[in-house]
Parts: sequence; structure tokens; C-alpha cells
Amino acid sequence: MDVGEENKEIVIGNEAVPPGKEQLLKISIDRLPTGTLIDIPVYVFNARKPGPTILIQAGLHGDEINGIEIVRRMLQQKRFKIRKGAVVAVPILNIFGFIHFSRDVPDGKDVNRSFPGTKSGSMASRIAYHYTSEILRQIDIGIDLHTGGAQRHNFPQIRYTEEDEYSKQLAGIFNAPITFPSRLIKGSFRNAAYRMGKPTIVYEAGESMRFDDYAILEGMQGILNVLKHFEMISKIEPLYSERSESVHLEERKWLRAPTAGMFIPEVTNGSEISKGQELGLITDTYAKHRKRIKAPYDGYVICINHQAVVNQGEALFHVGK
Repeated sequence: MDVGEENKEIVIGNEAVPPGKEQLLKISIDRLPTGTLIDIPVYVFNARKPGPTILIQAGLHGDEINGIEIVRRMLQQKRFKIRKGAVVAVPILNIFGFIHFSRDVPDGKDVNRSFPGTKSGSMASRIAYHYTSEILRQIDIGIDLHTGGAQRHNFPQIRYTEEDEYSKQLAGIFNAPITFPSRLIKGSFRNAAYRMGKPTIVYEAGESMRFDDYAILEGMQGILNVLKHFEMISKIEPLYSERSESVHLEERKWLRAPTAGMFIPEVTNGSEISKGQELGLITDTYAKHRKRIKAPYDGYVICINHQAVVNQGEALFHVGK
């Protein structure tokens, strides 16, 4: 690029954000039965100097609020004052799910299984369509913020697409405590981005409908690490988290309930574990029977189910080595 060249213009909903400007835009999606219009808020920070356009999004599942808080804090603290490139920040993608405390939209569809969507399809499909056509086509890199579903608590982790070497590099730059490859799921945002040649990483931390300050601070630090790497910011002050190197997992396994009963974990999330170590137990309410859950190998606990009463076969621990 020429020295005097400016960054590209960002256009969303027929509104343009020129280089050197920042603006809150909205994508109109649908209406509530009362007639209230529902928009997706989109913050655009467009620096004058050319550089990558990075999407930072949260709330693809409406009940996963840690990511929403990560973006909100970074907006409040003015952490997107960039000197090159552009940041497109979406605090809540699935507004319908958020106001209903739900993972999905009101018709029961999962927006993250509806990409790239259709213009005249279901509500989830239309949200995915407008988002793909309005935003995804303009970005270079995506950071998608999630939490564990139901009462499953994810230790802060970054997932990348194994087939995409650049997304693996991005995961290393983000440098979450745990890193591993994750398969592409049909209809997911990450799958749609991959097919469009947009490297994307997924940050998973905490559980739905519950704030986790550690997960939030780790997420903020990871985003700043990426912005610093691309020289979009000059320094990171204050540091939210310091660590040497992310633990890269090559193999993962879900440990499931061998029987129904009350589930009592005996390790903390993120713990390093040894093969044969007792991680928790399932017991009946009368203290007559118990089943112990043991580590299958040396590794780490990366997710714990916080459901106290479980049925046989339910996922209890996610472990990796």
C-alpha cells in the first residue's frame, strides 16, 4: 500500500463509516409481536491508516452473557481507540434470545446453525443472512465470544479451525489459557466465515446467564493481544492477565455420568490432572451407593457441569491432554 493511502470505508445498512471515524450503526432484523422494531447494534471504529478489519462479536446465543460483558467493558473503557485498520464490535447478535434469556430465537431455531441464512427464511435464518451480507463480507478476521451452554462452565479456551492454519496462528496470538482445534459445524458462523476465507477463532469461557470475572478479563486480554499484534494499538495498559504460554490440547474427551444421582465435583476447573485421579463422584440421596469418576489420562479439566442432579450419560467433565 502507498504511504498516503487511507483505510477502506465500512458500509452497513446503507450507512458509510469513512476512515478516521467511529459510529454506532444498526441492522434492522424483525419486529416483536407488539410491533417493536428489533435492531442489531454494530459499533464501527475505522482508523485512517489501512490495516485489517477485525470483527469482535458476542451474544450469538442470547443467554451467553460473558461475551456481551467483554464487549461492553471494552466499549466503556474506550479500548477500541485504534490507529490503523478497523474494529467492528457487535455486543449482542441475537437480541431476541437475549431478551428471552434463551440460547435460541423465539421459534426455537439456533442462529449459530443457520448460516449463511436466507432472506425469506425463518427468523434465525434471516438474522444469519443479513449478518452475512452486511458484515461478514467486509471483515478480514473474526473473534466470536461464547460461554458453555446450560450449566456447563468452560475454563477460558480458544478454539480454531484445524483446516485453517491462519486461525491457528490467531489462536496463538490471542493466547488464552487453553487452545485446541475444533471441527467445523454445519450452519455455524465459523463454518460460514471459513468458506468465505475469513479466519475466525472462538473464545469459550464461563457458563450461560452467569458472569465470571476471570473469564471476562481473560477475553479482554486476548482481544487486546490480537489488536497489539496487528499494530492497531501501540500498548496494552493495564494488563488484565499475564501468562507465559497457552496449553495446547491434542486430544479431548467428555466424561459422562455412569449412573443417575447427585454429582459432586472434587476438582476445580482448569486443574491439571493425573491418570486415575478421582475427579468427582455420583451418589444417591441415601449415601448407600456411589460411583467415582476418574481421569482417563494426564491432562487438564477444561469444563465442569454445575448441574447438581444428573441422569446417566450426561456430560460431567471435559478433559484434554
